[in-house]
Amino acid sequence: MIFNNIITRKIKDTPLKIKLVITYILLTAIPMAIIGYITYKENTKAIEEQVGEYIPRLLHQANINIENELLQLNELPEAISNSSDIMAILRSNPYKDKSQYLKDQYTIESFLAKTYLDSKSSEIIGAFLLTNKGNYSSVKIPYTGFDLNKSKIPFGEMHELSGTSQIVLTNEITLSFQDNSNFILLVNEIKDVENRKSLGTLALAVKVSFIEDILKDIDKEEKATIWVMDQNGYIIFHPKESLIGTVDQEITSYPLVNGSFRTTYSNKKNILYSLNQSEENRWILVHSIPVQYLTERTDAVRNVTIIIFLLLIIATTILSVFTAWSVTKPLQTLSKVMKKVEKGNLHISIPPGNKDEVGVLADTFQSMLNQLRQLIKENYENELKQRDAKIYALQSQINPHFMYNTLETIGAVIEEEESELALEMVVILGEMLRYSLSEGKRLVPLQVEVKHIKNYLTLQKIRFEDRVNFFFEGEGLIGKYYSPKFIIQPIVENSFKYGMSSRKVLSISIKFEIQQNTLHITVSDNGPGIDNSRMVEIQQSLNETDYFSKESGLGLVNVNARIKMLFNENYGLSLQSEKGEGTTINISIPLIEGECLNKYQSLEER
Repeated sequence: MIFNNIITRKIKDTPLKIKLVITYILLTAIPMAIIGYITYKENTKAIEEQVGEYIPRLLHQANINIENELLQLNELPEAISNSSDIMAILRSNPYKDKSQYLKDQYTIESFLAKTYLDSKSSEIIGAFLLTNKGNYSSVKIPYTGFDLNKSKIPFGEMHELSGTSQIVLTNEITLSFQDNSNFILLVNEIKDVENRKSLGTLALAVKVSFIEDILKDIDKEEKATIWVMDQNGYIIFHPKESLIGTVDQEITSYPLVNGSFRTTYSNKKNILYSLNQSEENRWILVHSIPVQYLTERTDAVRNVTIIIFLLLIIATTILSVFTAWSVTKPLQTLSKVMKKVEKGNLHISIPPGNKDEVGVLADTFQSMLNQLRQLIKENYENELKQRDAKIYALQSQINPHFMYNTLETIGAVIEEEESELALEMVVILGEMLRYSLSEGKRLVPLQVEVKHIKNYLTLQKIRFEDRVNFFFEGEGLIGKYYSPKFIIQPIVENSFKYGMSSRKVLSISIKFEIQQNTLHITVSDNGPGIDNSRMVEIQQSLNETDYFSKESGLGLVNVNARIKMLFNENYGLSLQSEKGEGTTINISIPLIEGECLNKYQSLEER
């Protein structure tokens, strides 16, 4: 069950392209291959059956031809009966002197040579005549093992044929010729036609090559093997002469019923055997041929079919892959677009495609994406409007607080009746008011912001005289950059608020640095510092996202809130302070110049 679930899960997780190609193979290639294989096997089987029915009929006819040939050879002894000279010799009384025997021997052997060896039956290589008066022979090839001079045995006792012909095989006699010719011995009785008495025996040695002449028409292409053997398996004729005279050990496995055949394996080749047994001599004619020769044309057609099949498979597979690609490519493209949208890229478009189901899906997603961008744009603009309103409100909160502290300082100078100094302070205050009321701009040149804080410090220096010292460092770096308004003054005000009451001389240092596209403004004082518990409270206030909390309109929280709302959470204020050692506050804002300025312009300017 678990294994089935794993297989099912893997199938479900397989890419669509692979599924389409596998489906094609399962529905086309495999069925085509199975049909082709079955067709080839059935054709091969049909050919074997046809050959199995046809060859035995040819073998039967060949057996008849062999028997007819043997019958014609068996009729040759009649030439002796038709010769009056030979018959007179055979009927005469036994010889009284050797001269008459030699004369009769010459006459008979000359007759045998002329009649049998010089005739059209070129397969006869020897003629032997055995009589009660003597034995005679005439041969084409010298022989051994058949000494007729010592044979005095009468015909009837020797062969007991009772007037019939007999075929003697080479394994039954010792006769052999010098050229090792393969032959059979046809033995016939010679009778006196007048009194039907036996006069002797005629034995004709006939080469088995006459069988080859009969069988050559059966296998003109010489791809089959045809041989003749007796019913005991003794091979009478075989194309391989070395096998003639041997015994076929597999005779017991051959079917002996005429016309029967079977396929078996011999030497690892598939061979078709067909057999036919003659009626007269009971000889068995065997035909064997490798099945590959029978199915040559079928195999050729099979090979061509396989090549065509493979070409079709390659072509159709390429077509299926292209079809699968045409289906899955738009889906992959749509999937990639969705992943990019998932990562936040909403400004992407889907290339135009087909008008099928996938194309409709892509168009629908593109339409949805366009609507989503429009909704986000509208929502973003509304959010910008709200954020600008908040920043404007925070910035406006600074002005009353600044005015109160500055007017208080001017009042103190007037009380001391220093009119010229008071006039100078009023001029500086005018510049500061003009700066604070300037068109609600979100960003101002950093040099203007520095001039404003210098004006503030100048007013405080006038008020507290030698009790205040201030220093600037790195002013040369800020010439072309912009910053939000009023981000330094609230911090300097805090230094005065807590430092003047605890220090005889308050020193304030303002330093400008640029690091990795970020402008750092560091304000340091030698005031009383901040204890740990108060540092925790201030840090929590700086981290608050509700910029309009109860006390967010004053001091550090105000500046930090405006910077984070205007830029992002990566910028703002950071504090370092130890009790009794002073405080250092770092302001970090992005470098803003040139083209970047438009991005942060106020709502009114847009």
